[in-house]
Amino acid sequence: MTIRSQLKPGALTALALLLGINLFNYIDRYVLAAVEPEIRAAFFLPDDPNAMAVSGLLGTAFFVTYMLSAPALGWLSDRFSRWLIVGMAVILWSLASGASGLAATFGILLFTRVLVGIGEGGYGPAAPTLLADLFPLSVRGRVMSIFCAAIPVGGALGYVLGGLINTHLGWRWAFYLVAPPGLLLGLLCFTQRDPRGRGLERQAQERARWPDYVSLFQTRSYVINCLAQTAMTFAFGGLAFWFSAYLRYRGQSPSATAIFGGITAVAGLLSTLLGGVVADRLQRRYPGSYFLVSGVGMMIAAPLFLAMLFTPFPGAWGFLFGAVFFGFLNTGPSNTALANVAFPAVRATAFALNILVIHALGDAIAFPAIGYVAGHTNLNIGFAIIAVMMLLSGLFWLLGMKYLGADTERVEKATEAVLA
Repeated sequence: MTIRSQLKPGALTALALLLGINLFNYIDRYVLAAVEPEIRAAFFLPDDPNAMAVSGLLGTAFFVTYMLSAPALGWLSDRFSRWLIVGMAVILWSLASGASGLAATFGILLFTRVLVGIGEGGYGPAAPTLLADLFPLSVRGRVMSIFCAAIPVGGALGYVLGGLINTHLGWRWAFYLVAPPGLLLGLLCFTQRDPRGRGLERQAQERARWPDYVSLFQTRSYVINCLAQTAMTFAFGGLAFWFSAYLRYRGQSPSATAIFGGITAVAGLLSTLLGGVVADRLQRRYPGSYFLVSGVGMMIAAPLFLAMLFTPFPGAWGFLFGAVFFGFLNTGPSNTALANVAFPAVRATAFALNILVIHALGDAIAFPAIGYVAGHTNLNIGFAIIAVMMLLSGLFWLLGMKYLGADTERVEKATEAVLA
């Protein structure tokens, strides 16, 4: 049986649509990071030592509402059409993004980021579960890597577009222009059909209850993956949000954000795609391959990032490229592992809980924490924390390798029984 014959109808169309949505998801997130210095200048005095910490709350507000809304919307995604929820969520965050450019005060801007977080809370848990239902285990890592390739590319485009639009039109237009494509993609979701069959729909109605939330945290590979992703999210979330300010601290011009965007796009895209392919190929020989690829990548990324902090530019760009490349190897494999160890009927719940944990303890803390340390010392010291968190995430993944194979096999056997 060929791989194509195992795909459900509309699988490739769904992948393309979700990839486009994920791309604009990350463009929207990192447009904010690209123009953060201009936002800070617009709403705070230049000599305010707490300005960076307060400005970091823009990122925190988004992620707090994102992680808190995700469990509720993930619960709905386990019971109703996920395409309906995704479409409504994308439209909400696109409208809120456009409204960010209209903000007359910092408080209003903060509120619009709260609405963006709620919108993405509906999309985040549902999208990867659609792909897990549409594609077989043998190619799931590669498919998830293609989907996750939007993370570095979207992030890079957010930086580049945000910087260019800010230079020519001002920071507010950076938010205005990302809204229309999101609205169109959201409307296209209403033309899709949920791939869940009757067996899985019945299982969702019977099993998606409070005990299922508890059972997820009794799955060791799921818990370890959440811990590893939390440390990783702290590291890369903090890096992305503060790197524009870091470049200016190191004496680079505002246009250098385009170089960072290019590095993130090229290194992140190649690494994300490679990580999924390598993990899929190793999976038969090493059942814990998704954690192996993720852990080794982060263990290499940490010292490279630390070297970047103490290397003069332009040489520092080389170390940054290496850190981003090895750091993004985990993107596809780690998210595939989340899908593989959660029963199909509660996968949206599993992703929603993961979102809650990794952002509550990860980047929601990283934004103000790094801003506080940098405001009272310097950004080199603040960024040293990122290298430590990279190392910690790699250790977690390597420790979790021995549990992943058995947890995956248990879910696959149970799923086959339901569909039989």
